Amino acid sequence: MLIRVPAGWQIPEREAAPESAYWNRRRLLAAVGLLPASPLLRGAPDGKAPYPAQRNPEFADAGRAITEEWAATGYNNFYEFDPQDKQAVKDKVAAFQIRPWTIEVTGLVAKPQTLDLDQLEKSMPLEERVYRFRCVEAWSMVVPWTGFPLHELIRRVEPKPEAKFVRFVTVHRPSQMPGIRQANWYPWPYFEGLRMDEAMNPLCLVATGLYGKPLPKQNGAPVRIVAPWKYGYKSIKSIVKIEFVAKQPATFWNQLQPAEYGFYSNVNPKKPHPRWSQATEKVIPRMERVATLPYNGYEKWVAAMYAGKED
Repeated sequence: MLIRVPAGWQIPEREAAPESAYWNRRRLLAAVGLLPASPLLRGAPDGKAPYPAQRNPEFADAGRAITEEWAATGYNNFYEFDPQDKQAVKDKVAAFQIRPWTIEVTGLVAKPQTLDLDQLEKSMPLEERVYRFRCVEAWSMVVPWTGFPLHELIRRVEPKPEAKFVRFVTVHRPSQMPGIRQANWYPWPYFEGLRMDEAMNPLCLVATGLYGKPLPKQNGAPVRIVAPWKYGYKSIKSIVKIEFVAKQPATFWNQLQPAEYGFYSNVNPKKPHPRWSQATEKVIPRMERVATLPYNGYEKWVAAMYAGKED
């Protein structure tokens, strides 16, 4: 069991001012010219902070308690910052610059473009969704993401009929991401892919926030994919390129170890990893064991896509 000892500067949660009161005070000060407008306040077309967004009632309950924020933001697989110690990632992201940020959308689309993330957030209806998150290493969390369905972005760029897959690429900044140099044998930058119907599935989310706030750097800021029925490495972080292609693209872990990591990589308790069982998972942070659900519990949403097609 993990025991968390509060730091000396921390106060009990009951003594903290509500976050809404903090933002209301900032709006008042900004309005009278005593404080520069916050990027959060500028990010919404109606002048309201985009975080926290309204929770989608269809995804308000993941069937388990939401993981404590300190745990979900302190236990992260992000090899570009640290390829070994999950609890060290949060301490190595300070130099990582996440603004300005653009995403190149290219390939088999009628409207290729380079998107400014701030403008994209303004134009999309952000919502909060509580999803289960399952790592291939057999640990899991339940977290509230903020974002918008990927299919909303896909429709805007108008894929051509021959576009059958979507390829994603993570930013590559060795000077800001120390894990890239530490693990220089990997084929950086990180790259992943989805079949078009997977990308269009209503569950597939473009996430820009977490716990009612902008996405932390260690969790994939400023923008990532969340595909909750798949193992976590499919939910690529810090995206700078989205490419629409005709043939199944290579993916990072499948290229390195195809016997261990398939292209689809759907959560499957009946299919063990070559080095461990996937029948159960350890729930962060207390590491209690629970049974793993097919497709991570999202079977009704996605199972029909994989009749005889899973790897």
